[in-house]
Amino acid sequence: MESLGQIAGGVAHDLNNVLGVSMAYAELIYEQLSEESPLRKSAESILSSTQKAAALIEDFLTMARRGVMVSAVTNLNHNVTGFLHSPVFANIKAMNPGATISVELAEEIMNIKGSPIHLEKTLTNLVSNAVEAISGAGTVTIRTENRYIDRPVAGYDAVHEGEYVVLTVSDTGAGIPPDHLGKIFEPFYTRKTMGKNSGTGLGLAIVWGTVKDHHGYIDVTSEVGKGSIFTLYFPATREETAHDAASVRGEEYAGQGEAVLVIDDSADQRQVATALLTRLGYRVSSVSSGEEAIEYLKVNKADVLVLDMIMDPGMDGLDTYRGIIKHFPHQRAIIVSGFAETERVQETQRLGAGAFVKKPYMKDKIGVAIRAELKRK
Repeated sequence: MESLGQIAGGVAHDLNNVLGVSMAYAELIYEQLSEESPLRKSAESILSSTQKAAALIEDFLTMARRGVMVSAVTNLNHNVTGFLHSPVFANIKAMNPGATISVELAEEIMNIKGSPIHLEKTLTNLVSNAVEAISGAGTVTIRTENRYIDRPVAGYDAVHEGEYVVLTVSDTGAGIPPDHLGKIFEPFYTRKTMGKNSGTGLGLAIVWGTVKDHHGYIDVTSEVGKGSIFTLYFPATREETAHDAASVRGEEYAGQGEAVLVIDDSADQRQVATALLTRLGYRVSSVSSGEEAIEYLKVNKADVLVLDMIMDPGMDGLDTYRGIIKHFPHQRAIIVSGFAETERVQETQRLGAGAFVKKPYMKDKIGVAIRAELKRK
C-alpha cells in the first residue's frame, strides 16, 4: 500500500504539472474572449473541466500526503454553505431521498487556514457515506462550532490543547461494527454495496489525509443500529479575511480605556485576550495564576477581571475569586472557560462575578460581557 501510494503520488504530481499549463492557457483564452463571442462558452467548459480534473488529481495527492496547500484563510461556514449549493450535494440528495439533511452552523465561527476545495471534498465524502448508511428514513446532521480544548482529549485521534473550529457530520444509520472501526480510514477499505453510489474506497482515506494536512484531528464514535458521528477539529486562526477586516469597525462594545486584568494559565490564551481587548480600547494586563492575580491587585487597580475557570496547577477560578473578594469585596469580573458552565462557575457568580463566556475568546462576546459587567450595579 505504501508503494502504491508513492506511485500514485508521483504520477499525480506529474499530471498536475501538465494540467496546470492547460488550466493557465484555458483561463487566458477565456478572459480574452468577449461576452458575445461564440467561443466563450466552449472556453468556459474547458476551464471548468480542467479544474475538475485538477481536483481529482489533488485527491490522489491528498491520499499520498503531498501537495496540499492550507495557507489560505477561509471560513468553514462559507465552505459548508458552498457545498450545500453545489451540484454534488444536489445529486447526493437526489440519490438518497430517504435521508433528511439538517444543518446547524454556529454564528461568528472563527477562521481556519485551509484549502476550500479539499474541505468541500471532505464534506462530500462524509455526507455521502452518512446518507448511504441510512436504510429508509433517517437524518444526517452537519454542524459547526468553535471549541477550546483546555486539556488533551483522548479519542480515536488524540486532540491537543488549543482553539479549534469543529465540523461534525452525524447520521442515524446502520453504524460501524467495533471490529471495523479501526480500518475505516485505510485506502480502498469499503463496506459499500457495489452499484449503489459506490465509490472507490478512497473517501475516508482522503478525509484523513485532508484533516492531517490541515494539522487537525478526527474523532469517530459509532454504535451499530444507532449511527455514527465524525468530529473533525481544525486549528483556528486569528487572521482575518478582507470581509472580516471590513466589519470590525465601530462596535458599540468598545472600551474607553478601562483597566482589565486577564487571569489565564495558558500563555497563548493570555496573548489572544490581550490583543483582542487592546484592540477594543482597554488597558490590559495579564497574569498566569490566581496567586499572581491576588498579589497584582494588592498594588494595582483593575476595573474588571477576565477570569479563567480552569487553571492548573494552583487555584482555579472559584478559589481565585474567593481570595480576591476577601481583599476587594466589590471587584468586578467575568468568567471564561473552554468547558461548559459548571456548578463552580455558578458558585463564583453567586459570590458576585458576572457573565460566563465560553472560550475560545471572541471579540464581540467578550466585549459585550465586559461592557455589561462594567455597567452592572
